[in-house]
Amino acid sequence: MFYVRNSNSCDMMCRMKPITIAVPFFHGPLFEKMLRFFVDSGLVEDVIVVGLEGPSFNVPRCRVLASGPITSQHTLRRILDSVKSDYLLLSTLPQVISIEPHVLDKVLETAEKTKAGITYCDFYDEEHDGNVPHPLNDYQKGSIRDNFDFGALMLFSLSAVRAAIEKYGNTPAVRYAGIYDLRLKVSIDHTILHLGEYLYSLSAAEDDSGNEKIFAYVDPKQAEVQKEMETVFTDHLKRIDAYLAPDTVRDVPRLQTKDSIPVEASVVIPVRNRKDTVADAIKSALSQDTDFSFNVIVVNNYSTDGTTALLSDLAKKHDKLKHLVPFRTDLGIGGCWNEALLSDNCGRYAVQLDSDDLYASSSTLQRIVDMLRQGHYAMMIGSYTIVNFDLEEVPPGLIDHREWTDENGRNNALRINGLGAPRAFHTNIMRDIQFLNVSYGEDYAAGLRICREYRIGRIYESLYLCRRWPGNTDAALSLETKNRNDAFKDRVRTDEIIARQQLNRGRGGSVNR
Repeated sequence: MFYVRNSNSCDMMCRMKPITIAVPFFHGPLFEKMLRFFVDSGLVEDVIVVGLEGPSFNVPRCRVLASGPITSQHTLRRILDSVKSDYLLLSTLPQVISIEPHVLDKVLETAEKTKAGITYCDFYDEEHDGNVPHPLNDYQKGSIRDNFDFGALMLFSLSAVRAAIEKYGNTPAVRYAGIYDLRLKVSIDHTILHLGEYLYSLSAAEDDSGNEKIFAYVDPKQAEVQKEMETVFTDHLKRIDAYLAPDTVRDVPRLQTKDSIPVEASVVIPVRNRKDTVADAIKSALSQDTDFSFNVIVVNNYSTDGTTALLSDLAKKHDKLKHLVPFRTDLGIGGCWNEALLSDNCGRYAVQLDSDDLYASSSTLQRIVDMLRQGHYAMMIGSYTIVNFDLEEVPPGLIDHREWTDENGRNNALRINGLGAPRAFHTNIMRDIQFLNVSYGEDYAAGLRICREYRIGRIYESLYLCRRWPGNTDAALSLETKNRNDAFKDRVRTDEIIARQQLNRGRGGSVNR
């Protein structure tokens, strides 16, 4: 049971309180105030402040752990070795957390009743014009990326932590992935519970709205961090029997004759309401210099802004341009891709080009098809450069996804949130698999499904110009939309993990441990 604060019993009053809190030290006038928020609760035994500099402050029941960072195996082990309470409330964000003492009662009671291994809750962002709700996603089997948003506070059950360590081993000697490793181990046999209430406030982080967002897994500055995350994650896949060994890929089936295909390659452009950009995209596709036949299939998803008339005019001028309008009116981007794949016009390979982007040169299509031919790949992914509407390079510039390796890319793909662009597919394989009829993550889901069985080839030089402008479908997403997108990809990962586990069992049991 958790600590009963209003008991007059000496035994109760002298009992070890159930929660120890660990937070990273940061400079600021509100740091001590935050510590007092914590210790004012009758449930808190003590607060561990982690800092390299050995910070000093005058708050009772707070002690300094000269170590760091809090995410390292060394620091985490020292914290766990020193905690005698039943629960560890862990914060990894150097931001001011405002929490009322009674809130911990609710979180602790929920953790006790559900026997959750980790409990987390929604919070408020403190903004200039008041507190803004910050909801979080529920945790599921596929919520295995290292940047899953738990907010600022995670309540660990120490009994669950110790059981996980005893069963799956200590955290390896990592500097950045210690908490990630612990979370994954706990999640195997214990619930990770999202308490859907707004129970604390978090000070606003430093504003980075003027910078182009870049995922950590493609940031060269994060290479060391990401290698640790990949190692920890790969070990997790082996523990849950979802790891795929390098020698378990299949060969791509070959067509017997060229007569069964209309062209060697088709550039596929799904479009809806892009009259300002789609003509540039089509011109880029038609200008490709190749030693094979190709066409351009534009799937017009009932545009209403003049795109339809523009495409009709262009199709009259260019025999290679195939203007398709689906029969169905409920298609997302994935559904439009299926229309192209199943069309009689589709070639041996189907190559992506978004309606507001361009190929980097007239040789892009040749390079893509050469790789698909030579490497016996079911899918090929290139690299792209971020540009503005005027095609001027803007930060972060080249996105090349060098985190991918032939040996482990198909496993690490489950940890990251995207695989890159441009994408190209072996048409016969994608006709069997088909895309999900959605307008977000359809490409990621297809990539995971393909690499479960087949090889994916990579080109790390820029083949593609990805425009950033206000008309992008991913421009200025709301938190609600981001959460919905993340939950969808977590669902995709959940399904893929289950499929890979079944695949391994179908091979006669685990062959990966």
